[in-house]
Amino acid sequence: MPELEAEALRVYRRYQREVVEALNLCPWAERARLEGRVTERVLLQRSAESQLSLRAIRELEAMPEIEIALLIFPQLPLDLRAFERFVAELREADEAQWPLGAVPFAAAAFHPRALRTSDAPERLIPYIRRSPDPTIQLVRRAVLDRMRQGPAEGTHFIDLDNFSLEDLPRPDQKPLRARIASSNAETLSAYGFARFDALIADILLDRDASYARLGETTQWS
Repeated sequence: MPELEAEALRVYRRYQREVVEALNLCPWAERARLEGRVTERVLLQRSAESQLSLRAIRELEAMPEIEIALLIFPQLPLDLRAFERFVAELREADEAQWPLGAVPFAAAAFHPRALRTSDAPERLIPYIRRSPDPTIQLVRRAVLDRMRQGPAEGTHFIDLDNFSLEDLPRPDQKPLRARIASSNAETLSAYGFARFDALIADILLDRDASYARLGETTQWS
């Protein structure tokens, strides 16, 4: 494994375990990882062309045991908005390969430069998604279907930008999306935003230092 790929995996896994799992931001993240249903792919590309990512998605779609996949881009110099556009274009290209309603994965953009612009629960979603490198999270839509039918075990790390749960409220509760957002906002408030920022900053400093030792200086414009 190339050194940069190994370091990208290492710092992403710090984020996964020290942020996502430690703060219980995704209640089933640790279980899915331990059961072998999560995989990561590091894609070493410096431009926003889609072929490498689409090829990785094709391979993952053929692996039914994988429910969650992370595509990590340590060399892609896109700021948050440009990366979101890249993910949107990739999503459209993937959807074009499938019949309506048959797309296997939903996709979400994670980016280290997302800002906290509000304490409103839904506005905190990008702020929570500050992985050490631009990352695409893929969640198999069959998992989302189970969430529709089963207990509320959701996570902010599903593609909440494109997966609407508002049409699935329980009579006695807020919609699942709102409950998830509120729960994670309460978690961050109790943990402390300054403390959370320091944790993310420490992971980013680790990323920058380890990449610099390898001669990698990719920054996000």
